[in-house]
Amino acid sequence: MRDLIRLLRLYAPYRLWMAGGIGLGLLTVLANFGLLALSGWFLTSAGVVGLAGFAAQNAFNFFSPAAGVRFFATVRVAARYAGRLVDHEATFRLLAGLRVTLFARLEQLAPGSLDYERGGDLLARLVGDVDRLGDFFLRVVSPFAVAAIGAVAMALIFAVFAPLAGWALLIGLGVAGLVLPLASLAWGRRASIAAVESQNALRADVVDMMQGMAELLTYNAARPMQARIDARSNDLRASQRQLATIAGFGAGGGQLIGNLTMAAMLLIGAPLLAAGHLSGPDVTLLALGAMAAFEAVAPLPAAFQLLGGMRQSARRVFEMIDRPPPVIEPAVSPHRPARLDLVLRDIGVRYPGAGAWALEAVDLTIEPGARVTILGRSGAGKTSLVNMLLRFIDYQAGSAQIGGVELRDIRGDDVRSLFTVVAQRTQIFTGSLRDNLLIAREDADDAALWRALDMAQLADFVRGEPGGLDMPVGEAGATLSGGQARRVALARAALRDTPFLILDEPTEGLDPITAAAFGHALAKMARGRTVITITHRLDAIGADDHVVLLKQGRVVEQGRFADCRAACGNIARLAGLQAQLARL
Repeated sequence: MRDLIRLLRLYAPYRLWMAGGIGLGLLTVLANFGLLALSGWFLTSAGVVGLAGFAAQNAFNFFSPAAGVRFFATVRVAARYAGRLVDHEATFRLLAGLRVTLFARLEQLAPGSLDYERGGDLLARLVGDVDRLGDFFLRVVSPFAVAAIGAVAMALIFAVFAPLAGWALLIGLGVAGLVLPLASLAWGRRASIAAVESQNALRADVVDMMQGMAELLTYNAARPMQARIDARSNDLRASQRQLATIAGFGAGGGQLIGNLTMAAMLLIGAPLLAAGHLSGPDVTLLALGAMAAFEAVAPLPAAFQLLGGMRQSARRVFEMIDRPPPVIEPAVSPHRPARLDLVLRDIGVRYPGAGAWALEAVDLTIEPGARVTILGRSGAGKTSLVNMLLRFIDYQAGSAQIGGVELRDIRGDDVRSLFTVVAQRTQIFTGSLRDNLLIAREDADDAALWRALDMAQLADFVRGEPGGLDMPVGEAGATLSGGQARRVALARAALRDTPFLILDEPTEGLDPITAAAFGHALAKMARGRTVITITHRLDAIGADDHVVLLKQGRVVEQGRFADCRAACGNIARLAGLQAQLARL
């Protein structure tokens, strides 16, 4: 419940919208109450007057109650329409703010703290869980507030006619609006939570299946995945069936209590009518007014049974919002240093929950304009080193400085503005080629885009496509080959004029001709920059390049490549082995 109270606090900036929605909802309920009660009184009075004769008919004022009926009918329609607008405006404002807050937190957590999260589950939190929380005000807070205030007001009105009738109405509304919803909440808690969990798991499975459809079909694994999704669907359907059953009992119970309360009004009114304390029209007013009063509490049982799922969604959303970021950002960054050298001293990086260090006692100095190659097996710490430099993860030991300024004293966005990365895995977004290039520099004009494509040796291909720069690239770059996608990444890098260029396995998976062309384009782009290359291949390393060999997070060898290759160390043995493989 703590999460729902916290959610309610998030409505504070929209409290005027909330108050307006609750006020209009209350006006709707009271107008409906007045409409049915006055209509019953008016019709009964007209019937009594009709039986009384011509003189009584002339004495009876038909116009005032008729005008009252029209007034309540008009107010009911207008207030209901305006209330829907105001309630939804408050809800949509909260959802927009909550979704932006959650996305901003995901941005802070990525990629370091989201490595083990499923993309479909993150999508479920950002879309499904946030949307579900929108029902909290619309279906719980506002209806409950309207019912509570309206019940007291309508009971007080009944008490003017007969105090016992006021108490009977208040008790009936209390049972239908409090006891039944609490019973629905207790009965539907597990089913509501199970429905949320099944729906989120189903969404995550479907996203995974669609993203990996080619592999599933290749390995004939689509049928087990279909069975898994079918099982998830059955679980969700079972939970929804149980919730529907509970909603049916809640609705039926509310109608039963409403009918019993209306009968109680007749039982209370009959003796008072016989004693002359109430007239016949007054008894009709109590009976029909009681029936109308239960409109205020009718939505509550079905709404309260969903509280368990809302609480589960709130927990999932706030769990992500409260997760500590992998890097603590300083409030402001110092001025950009004039000299951009990179000095690492005794660096240690350990991931949360990990026993071993990803990087341990790493010492490295990179002068401006240098070419540095990081070697090492998978898991040696190469990616961790890059993620640390980009401030995606933090270092727990040692010192990392750019131009004499400690890395953790610089905001992440300012650090990343110094680096351009050509990653091993190129993310192509659905849209046009232009959209994907403008990610690197949003103010680039067409001339700059074509220069970047020329440098990446992709311009001829793009000119041959009907759409040119606006050619669609499909889902995750489906219309591009692997080599073309890598060249898109290279074109992005060409658009960013930064002092550091990081290349992660730049020619991995490319054929020799494409790799040679790719390397030529990289060489032109690297002029005047400090280049850090992560690779397993030694054939593209220059004799004067500085090489660093990582093993289990530690630097085991480093120096000028020609010197390391001439020595009898690990790099020399690796170079010899690759030379033998090349001759085979």
